[in-house]
Amino acid sequence: MPIYRSALLRFAPSGEAIYEQDGLLATAADAHGVQRVVAAGDWSALSAQHAGQGEVIHLPGRLIAPGFVDLHIHYPQTDVIGSPAEGLLPWLENYTFPHETRFSDAGYANEVARFFIDELLRNGVTTAFTFCTSHPGSVDALMGEAHQRRMRMVAGKVLQDRHSPDGVRDQTEQSLIDTESLIQRWHGKGRLGYAITPRFAPTSTDAQLRGAGELAAKYRDVWIQSHVAENLDEIRWVRELFPASRSYLSVYDDFGLMRERSIYAHCIHFDAEDRALMRDRGVAAAVCPTSNLFLGSGYFDFAKADAVGFGYGLASDVGGGTSFSPFRTMLEAYFVGREGQAKQGQSLSPQALWWQHTAGAARAAGLEGTVGNLQPGCEADFVVINPQATPLIARRTSQARNLDELLFALIVLGDDRLIERTQIA
Repeated sequence: MPIYRSALLRFAPSGEAIYEQDGLLATAADAHGVQRVVAAGDWSALSAQHAGQGEVIHLPGRLIAPGFVDLHIHYPQTDVIGSPAEGLLPWLENYTFPHETRFSDAGYANEVARFFIDELLRNGVTTAFTFCTSHPGSVDALMGEAHQRRMRMVAGKVLQDRHSPDGVRDQTEQSLIDTESLIQRWHGKGRLGYAITPRFAPTSTDAQLRGAGELAAKYRDVWIQSHVAENLDEIRWVRELFPASRSYLSVYDDFGLMRERSIYAHCIHFDAEDRALMRDRGVAAAVCPTSNLFLGSGYFDFAKADAVGFGYGLASDVGGGTSFSPFRTMLEAYFVGREGQAKQGQSLSPQALWWQHTAGAARAAGLEGTVGNLQPGCEADFVVINPQATPLIARRTSQARNLDELLFALIVLGDDRLIERTQIA
């Protein structure tokens, strides 16, 4: 039973941070060999009862925090991050689709999967909801690498049987056969989960979306993930392609693709009925501030989401997103909260930002109590943060008068250098 002594951050169910300046975190392996938190709290209150039960790992001057949960990321887009484009659709056409054709090569897919997971862990991301390409082998590459690392990963083969170039466009019937085979091969293996993954409504025929909905009804414990209401040009296109649907979001509902364990990225250009539908179906939004700002797509409305009561969490959306770092994502989310909702005068607190990228994201994805937190029973995915990682961060954090000032300094000034260690359960 490893027993860690360090400053400790975790979260109450309300989203409020619980912080011990001198904390204790004890973990032990369950029957499947996964390390779980067995005790967390103040060192002076807990250390006596755990004395002699395991090695004490003392980390003075460090902060142990939950591993970050990234609700939406594309591993095949690792090598197109930072590509210039006028907007979403030109970016897909000029960079993303041509690059994704390379994932028909198993060797290339394996190499990128290794680099991608290295980059996630280097940045403190321990759970990721990931898009692969339309090639089944791209899923095998990522899932195999994640399983070898004993990492919690949810991923799926992209479905796109129209309006896509040769090399990434799949065949309707075969794409659904492949999806079911991948579910049976990977879902529930170790810490892996499968997500049925239409790329977005315009690149799937009615038949493909209908088949995806049938698979979602058959396999109720798998996830569903896609994109919605990201860009105004995209929304106009969807209206032309699906004139019978009330809205872009309703397209997915019409095909049975909105239920619990569904995560839709962006969710920017919603009306009141869309937000109510998200709430009523138990669907969560993956908020992607760096890609939304980079591509000029718009601002997620945190205030209206909270008022209606549907779940959401933060996501990097690499490669439209501009960084693997959760600190960069949290900072950009803060900008969105300040600028996008200026009329409401909203400001996202440091604790709320951190919650949205850890325990709040886990709750939105249906994994509350499993990942994203360090309460007893949770899987022990955590990061060791060094608040002295750079001279400027050290100078600023040393002057923090309370937890909010400490967390905000880390968000504003932080990057991968803050992550001294990433621990996988």
